[in-house]
Amino acid sequence: MRYPEGVLALVTGGASGIGAATAARLREAGVRVVTADLAPGADEKLDVTDPDAVAAMVAGIGPVGILVNSAGIVGPSGPLVDLDLDAWRTTFRVNVEGTFLLCRAVAPQMVAAGWGRIVTLASIAAKDGNPGQSAYSASKAAVIGLTKSLGKELARTGVLVNAVAPAAVSTPMNAHTDPAVLARSQSLTPMGRFGTAAEIAELIAWLCSAQVSFSTGAVYDASGGRATY
Repeated sequence: MRYPEGVLALVTGGASGIGAATAARLREAGVRVVTADLAPGADEKLDVTDPDAVAAMVAGIGPVGILVNSAGIVGPSGPLVDLDLDAWRTTFRVNVEGTFLLCRAVAPQMVAAGWGRIVTLASIAAKDGNPGQSAYSASKAAVIGLTKSLGKELARTGVLVNAVAPAAVSTPMNAHTDPAVLARSQSLTPMGRFGTAAEIAELIAWLCSAQVSFSTGAVYDASGGRATY
């Protein structure tokens, strides 16, 4: 895959899971990568819900040419009528507001440079709606709407904005997910297995490359055949 010489990629949620796998894949291709996460092991410690922290970090690392919004949480599991409002709001703050804040911070740099790639992490749950995961499903649907809107806004600037919608993937984020929810997801996947972080990272790395030039505001499924539209 080809990338502009010297381009800097920022990967949120980069300490583990899909974020870490994406950072490794981009580095393998010769891209300079900065990972940001609250968890240990990231290059930068970052709370993606803190607008001041996001602005300060982006200003400090230099012009970002590639942004991968991988930071996210599963949120509460259970019937919608039993969900705690604070837990619902936290899910949206991390998954949606975090994506918004990072996009808002880096988009002007990319537009000024005339080139950029933004990839957001959605989910097949955004399309199907997982029972018992209404907060997660709704927040990821919002990420898809944000991606489509921003992709259209920036369509003539050289900045492409696309989303990836995985089915269940074996990552630390799913370590505490209700086993019944995961079992249902696997049963709905024609391939009969969970995806791997490396498989998702390969798709993300392609969407970040210069080889993608006529796709923006799109959603790419990585669902083992589960996706129906």
